[in-house]
This record gives sequence, structure tokens and C-alpha cells, in this order.
Amino acid sequence: MSGAVVIGAGPGIGQAVARRFAREGMAVAVLARTAQTVRAAEAALAPFGVPTAGLRADSADEDGLRAALDAAAERLGPPDAVVYNAAVVRADAVGDLSAREHLDTYAVNVLGALTAAAHTAPGMAARGGGTFIVTGGMPRAKAAYASLSLGKAAVRTLVDLLHLQYGPANVHAASVTVDGPVAAGTAFDPDLIAEHYWHLHTEPRERWRHEVLHTDQAV
Repeated sequence: MSGAVVIGAGPGIGQAVARRFAREGMAVAVLARTAQTVRAAEAALAPFGVPTAGLRADSADEDGLRAALDAAAERLGPPDAVVYNAAVVRADAVGDLSAREHLDTYAVNVLGALTAAAHTAPGMAARGGGTFIVTGGMPRAKAAYASLSLGKAAVRTLVDLLHLQYGPANVHAASVTVDGPVAAGTAFDPDLIAEHYWHLHTEPRERWRHEVLHTDQAV
């Protein structure tokens, strides 16, 4: 069955992307760190009548994330699309965090995406194709968000690496870079942003884009 997995299915972009894929009749697995968020994401998908799976997973826990991805595949089948939307968003400048705190942030912002890609992209390649999309941000570094700026630069590079390794096997790696605060009813409405994920998943190989920038002009 054609399906999608959304890692980081919170009430903003994550749930909007899950709804967007469900609207097309795709089965959707939603992964989040807390049971409350998982339940809310599943409830948001209920009106679409598609098969769903809600699973708890901490993106910083490699074994737990891999286990949740396996459980989602067992319930809904191997995914055609995986969206990594988990992130630690905090205000911090250079020198504010200890090395340990930076590592904890990096574990979610970057290494979770790497784990998810390493666990799902080989199967996509073996099946002849798929899509792996990361929610990006910070097209320019911001001094007040040092850890997030570093993380978003790293996942942009991860997308490049995934394209080099799996692009020849028809796996489309891309990021959606959101250059502003997400809020309903604004130019950064999560439903508007979610359209990019669907377009990336469905665009033909000869028109593949590897980064889409959503600004207040991209409406």
C-alpha cells in the first residue's frame, strides 16, 4: 500500500503534512515523542478514512526510532514517502550552550534525520523509488539561534548526500526550508507549507528540486 511516514507530527507542519498526504488517499504513520501528540495527530487524520498508525518515538533514540519505523512498516507497508520534521527550536547564541547541550540538540535536529534516512532509503532504492523530505530552515545563519542554524545547515548537507547515494536509484531527497514563524492564517500557514511536501513527492524526476524555500512571498 502506498503510504507516508511523518516523524515529528506536531500541531504545526507535521500534522499539516500528514493531512495533505492523507487527502490523496495515502496511508499515513505519524511519529512523535509524546502520547498526547500522537493521539492528536491520529485524530487529525480520522476524517480522511485512510489507514493510519500512531507511534511514539524519540528522534534522539536511534534504536527507538528504528523500532518505530519498523512497526509503522509492519502495520502499513513500506513507505513511499518519509518526512522528517522533528527539531529542537531554542534561542541560543554562540557560547550559551555546553558541548553536551549542543550534542543533545544535534541528536534531534540532524542525527534523527540521518537515522531515519539510513533506515528507510535503502528499501526505497530496492523497490525502485521513494521520497525523503526534511523540514529545513535558516537559509541564513541567525546569531540568536546558533544551535538551530548549525543543525539546519547540516540537514541541508544531508539531503545532498542522500541524493548522491540514492538519487541514481530514483530516491528523491529534498528539504523544505521555512524562512519565518509558522502560524495559521499567515503567509506561513502550515497548510500552505504542506503543499511543498506533496509537490516534491509527486514531481517527475526530470524536474526534481532538492530544496524549496518558503518565504512570505511563497503563497
